Amino acid sequence: LDEPFEAIDPVSAANVTEILEKFVAGGGSVVMSSHSLDLIQRVCDHVAVIVDGSVIAQGTVDAVRDGMSLEERFRHLTHADDEEKGLSWLHGSSDSD
Repeated sequence: LDEPFEAIDPVSAANVTEILEKFVAGGGSVVMSSHSLDLIQRVCDHVAVIVDGSVIAQGTVDAVRDGMSLEERFRHLTHADDEEKGLSWLHGSSDSD
């Protein structure tokens, strides 16, 4: 499923979650992509972080999190914090006096 919880209301999201939980309880597996990492932490047992088509981390949510929130770990794995430094100009200059 590609971003199954995007652009739907909370009631529909709860319905989709219930359907998926019943499917999994019956022995099924669900593969989904999502940028909603909070949601992923709540509904998934296993995760994989994919960057440019390559899996850079996979395992249980706790194993991939490695003591961080999933969002922090994702930013660490993808070096997003380094990229953010390049955008420091968006915050303005402290030398403007």
